[in-house]
Amino acid sequence: MAVVGKRDPDEFSARQWPDWSFWGDRRGRGKAGRGRVVVVALSGSALLFLFARGAAIADSGNGALRTGVALGTLVCYGLACLAGLCYGPAAPPRRRIAIVAVLFAFGVVPALLFGSPDYLTDLTYAIAIGLMLLPLRYSLLLGFLAAGSQIGWMQLVYGRVNWALVATLVGVTAALGTVFALSFTIGHLRAAREQVKSMAVNQERERVARDLHDVLGHSLSTMTVKLGLTRRILESSGAVDPALAEVRELEGLARQALSDVRATVSDYRAVSLASELAGARMALRAAGVRAELPAAADDVLPALQGVFGYVVREAVTNVLRHSDAQRCGIRLGRDWVEIADDGTVTDEATAGHGLTGLAERLAAVSGTIEHGRAPGGGFRVVARGPARAPQLTPSAEAGTA
Repeated sequence: MAVVGKRDPDEFSARQWPDWSFWGDRRGRGKAGRGRVVVVALSGSALLFLFARGAAIADSGNGALRTGVALGTLVCYGLACLAGLCYGPAAPPRRRIAIVAVLFAFGVVPALLFGSPDYLTDLTYAIAIGLMLLPLRYSLLLGFLAAGSQIGWMQLVYGRVNWALVATLVGVTAALGTVFALSFTIGHLRAAREQVKSMAVNQERERVARDLHDVLGHSLSTMTVKLGLTRRILESSGAVDPALAEVRELEGLARQALSDVRATVSDYRAVSLASELAGARMALRAAGVRAELPAAADDVLPALQGVFGYVVREAVTNVLRHSDAQRCGIRLGRDWVEIADDGTVTDEATAGHGLTGLAERLAAVSGTIEHGRAPGGGFRVVARGPARAPQLTPSAEAGTA
């Protein structure tokens, strides 16, 4: 169970509740589990000093009743410390406060029974677990109060301060707190590393899915159109030569699609705007759509040629698959591209996977994409590179040129 404050968990705050959720994270369960065992083992070994305290209480000669109560309380104190180490990090804030309060109650009983401030040194374990479970401003306050109470009580009872015992209280508490802090930091670094790995895997999956959609969507749409054209040629006239020409182009398209898929998986595929314009001309011609395309793409900025190639590919694919257009025009500028057709717009508000992928590609180069009903009818897609001022609309800029 994660226990976090209202602030950003990556931002340190003395009011923030320590988040030990990585101990229960399944992705890093092996390493996190080993870290938890190490912390419990080191802290549990420090509790062995309570045996020496128990021997001192048994030989104190303070009466059987008080000695028995003190020894029983000391045993409960040690068990409560182990329970706090094992179950405290997963507890909600109120239960954490209760755990620390119980530890302090058990820790001060021997000092109150025997009227000796020397026994307050044992509070070092309660303070250390408080550093582990509570916000820093509360746990440090408890530590200062414990040390101040011991110093004041010693001065009142003995007229002097046994600084060796005070140093033991502070030193052991600091050592245990350092162990907890190191385990906490290492655990969160491991959790962050696992998260980075997961994000990298997800980004790679999204890239492959987006590229495969762009590659196969366009190629399969073009192949479908050409197959339909071949079928109509054979059904209408039975002419073999035109049909064979279309079949040869289909064979080339299939090989190119297979090559693109392999390159996509290997992340070596580079899209050329000029080649996409040539492919768009061929696909539109096969579908019987009049194509109005630029003769060259040399004026487009080199940094935008690749992403604009994807825009042309996806927009022409949509014309082939979803439109009844008779005309499709493509205009180019240095940092914009416009694809417009005269087809019927049935649902202009819905963006499919292809347009969503284009938006992601353009966002990577600080560009934008717009799509919807064209002013004169039909559907229009406009992609722009990074914003510049003053900026004309693509149609107006093309007319001015």
